[in-house]
Order: sequence, then structure tokens, then C-alpha cells
Amino acid sequence: MNPQETSDLFAALMRQEELLKQLVAAINKPKLGLHSEAGSCKIYCNRQHGGLWYTLSNSEPSAVPQSALTGYLKELRFENTERRKKETCKLLITIQADRTYILESGYDTHFSKCILAAIATLTPQQLYSPITLQPQPGTTDENVLFCRVWVESELVMASYNEQTEWRQIWEQALAVTKTANEIAF
Repeated sequence: MNPQETSDLFAALMRQEELLKQLVAAINKPKLGLHSEAGSCKIYCNRQHGGLWYTLSNSEPSAVPQSALTGYLKELRFENTERRKKETCKLLITIQADRTYILESGYDTHFSKCILAAIATLTPQQLYSPITLQPQPGTTDENVLFCRVWVESELVMASYNEQTEWRQIWEQALAVTKTANEIAF
């Protein structure tokens, strides 16, 4: 490659980097004008209240009619909380999309296990792309809720059983997510 070609390539890369910065800035801008989407939206992932997942508004449950959520995985974390006057542990999944969504599921539910097992198989680079979470009802038990995880248009296949080492799975899933969000692009 001659010096002129190297110079042209470098200039093109600099323009591309500037465009990428502008794109990231545009994505991170808040909505302007009137809307009802201030703050985050918490979605409870279980088959109560007439759907596969629901939100609460003034303590009233409302089924979420959409069948999937697509966005960037920003965080996975476990939190101890009180539900129905009992201490319980929940998995909180933070997705950045048109707004911030926080999905909550019991730490040991099939929904959580599906997500953790799938994310544990991914690389941090794969999480630069949006993921899609798609709740799936169990077929033999009307209380069971699974979750399909898609990266772009590819279904992430990750199985588990009673012998699965869940501590290793969730440590890997948390590490992949954290690494993906620490790398500047």
C-alpha cells in the first residue's frame, strides 16, 4: 500500500469513527416532547394476570401484549426482595431499547434459567448487537414460562437439566454482560 492509499484509508476510518460517535449520541438522546415513557419500565415475567408478562401501574397489573422485547443487554443482576411478605431472590435483566426495561423473574424459574444459559454461551462481541427476549409458555404446565433468546435473527440454543452447574452458568452470563458493557466502541 502506498503512502497516499494509507492516508486515504486513515481519513476514511476517521470519518467512519465520527459517524459512529454521532450515531451512538443519537441513540442515547432522550425523547423530546410529550410522552408517557419517563424512567424505566419494569416487566414481571410470569404467567399471571392474563399474559406471559405484565407491568404494574398504580399497583394494577396490565398484561404486556407484545410477544418479544428487543434491545441491548445492559445488566444482569440478582436482588433479594420481598414479595407476598416473603423474602425472595429475583433476577433483574436490564434492556436498553426505546427506553430502559427491567425484566424481573424468580432466580430459579425456567425463564431466568433460559436467559442465563443462553447469555453464558455468548461472547461480549455478540452482545454489541441487540438481543430479543421472547417469552414462551410451557405446554404441560400452565404456570411454566420459558424464554427464547435471539441475537439478531439467530436463536441461541442453550439447554440445561438437573445436573447443570448453575453457579458457573450465572457467573459466566454476568461476566459476559459486564465485559460487553465495559468495552468502549
